[in-house]
Amino acid sequence: MKSVRILVINPGSTSTKFAVYDNTVCSLLKTLHHSMSDLAPYKTISEQYEFRKNIILSELAHDRVDLDSINIIIGRGGLTYPLKSGVYYINELMVEHCRIGVMGDHASNLGSLIAFEIARMHPGTIALVADPVVTDELDDIARVSGHPLFKRISIFHALNQKAVARQHAAKIGKHYEELDLIVVHLGGGITIGAHHLGKVIDVNNGLDGEGPFSPERSGTLPVGALIELCFSGKYTRNEIHSMVFGQGGLVAYLGTNDAREVEIAVNHGDEKAAFYLEAMAYQVSKSIGEMATVLKGKIDGILITGGIAYDRRLMAQIRERVEFIAPVSVYPGQDELKSLAMNALMVARGEVEAIVYDKTGNS
Repeated sequence: MKSVRILVINPGSTSTKFAVYDNTVCSLLKTLHHSMSDLAPYKTISEQYEFRKNIILSELAHDRVDLDSINIIIGRGGLTYPLKSGVYYINELMVEHCRIGVMGDHASNLGSLIAFEIARMHPGTIALVADPVVTDELDDIARVSGHPLFKRISIFHALNQKAVARQHAAKIGKHYEELDLIVVHLGGGITIGAHHLGKVIDVNNGLDGEGPFSPERSGTLPVGALIELCFSGKYTRNEIHSMVFGQGGLVAYLGTNDAREVEIAVNHGDEKAAFYLEAMAYQVSKSIGEMATVLKGKIDGILITGGIAYDRRLMAQIRERVEFIAPVSVYPGQDELKSLAMNALMVARGEVEAIVYDKTGNS
């Protein structure tokens, strides 16, 4: 069988991960961490495009990866208009929608931009995304917010949640499509999804202020107090937006968005760090309980994944509160790079047909 070489790109809020796969074998894997000072010069995430692209190209050159040998570049899908689950060609329209942020400014937008640009530099290379963060499988009842001017939308770690759910299903000898699961992604953002027979029928919008607070997002805030703050005249729109997205959560409480730093501080006896880390575990646990009601209490498992899932203390705190609901399985880190590579390989082998992105705001 002809070898397929795949470059996988996954920008996160505080890191850039990329890998090279030769068919199913990973021949290069790197995670580049970005501190707050690294990203401080950029007012928006989209402005980080050149910085992130160049650092990837530099690392690939250092490891002597010939980009002309790459057949497919697949990036993490960004905030385009809502899409059904699947693999999509990156085209000019998708790039434009990610660049201007039609659904918001987020690190995932950079995946499409970088993959498309590198592929364009090497004719014959195709650029793809799979299960983007705007994957939308919500039940209609889950879209109801409480006021007709507001509609709940689906923005979450779709790729990783679905990859871990399929991994868990295979581990227990089941198919993802026959299980009811609650899947928790703990990263720079936190999302908690109710997976019913292969579809995520409800999930918090972890991008801009719904659900638990995270290392850099405020999560759900008291609405009345937020309204008063917005009209107090003390803050600009952008400043309030930053409080919710980027400068909320652990950053606001502890001055860092690096959960590893917080864990180290806790292990050294920092009581303030311990308190707010436990508060995050408390809010995550409450949201798991909420999703248990969505699945009517019939839950085959609670799966916890993402980088913060390496924190054993935090996992124990969550287990203590939710294990009565269903068995808890922890899959630290994330399988997003591998999952992206396998999606690209299936397209190359003709097992999956990539979809042309042609969404508009009305479709």
